[in-house]
Amino acid sequence: MFAAGCIASAAAQAPKLPAGFVYLRDIDPTIIQDIRYAGSNNLVGRPLRGYQAAECVVKREVGMRLKSVQEELALQNLALKMFDCYRPVRAVADMVAWSRDGRETPARKRYNPSFRKADLFRLGYIAERSGHSTGAALDLTLVDLKADNSATFDPAKDYADCIANVNLRAPEGSVDMGTGYDCSDAKSHTAAKSITAAQRRWREKLVQVMARRGFVNYSKEWWHFSLPGAGGQAYDFPITPRK
Repeated sequence: MFAAGCIASAAAQAPKLPAGFVYLRDIDPTIIQDIRYAGSNNLVGRPLRGYQAAECVVKREVGMRLKSVQEELALQNLALKMFDCYRPVRAVADMVAWSRDGRETPARKRYNPSFRKADLFRLGYIAERSGHSTGAALDLTLVDLKADNSATFDPAKDYADCIANVNLRAPEGSVDMGTGYDCSDAKSHTAAKSITAAQRRWREKLVQVMARRGFVNYSKEWWHFSLPGAGGQAYDFPITPRK
């Protein structure tokens, strides 16, 4: 009776997601997560509204396809790293308000070194509606499991901007794609000509392995992918701790 009561109590306390959504850790705990909008290491410089936990939440179909990608990559000593998954509508609105408040943040030069944040809408880097809110859009990269990925972000350090050499940019514990994550610059365009041959090969590998599972890349952001047909309505439930 006591054990059954404990199980029932734990189930009652577990976070409940809308039908069709899952925590990615429950599908594949080997996929690395660095959910950037749950902390301060992002272009806004603080957590976005609705990010109460650094957890990747996705539609179940999306999660199962990511698991398949991870299984293929594991054979090459590589892994996926998730930067953002489901994003509540309130978080999207928070980012929109930030972009229009007229105040530049200390992180500005790291994320949009070539122009003002007010230009982010016009140039297609921020939208008032995001596919992330449907649970079918993702921001991710690749990790070389044989490399030294121990360097961590230091908020007190003055890093170079997101288009600088990888040794000068803020560390992300991933392969060198030519720019940092969320870098609003032409160099972040997936087919950018201004990157090295090695950086281009990493981008092509990511696009190809994702495409084999039906994911489509956004041409202005090498890290952004979506699964056509898996989206639907936008949601606004907060991202809460998994346990």
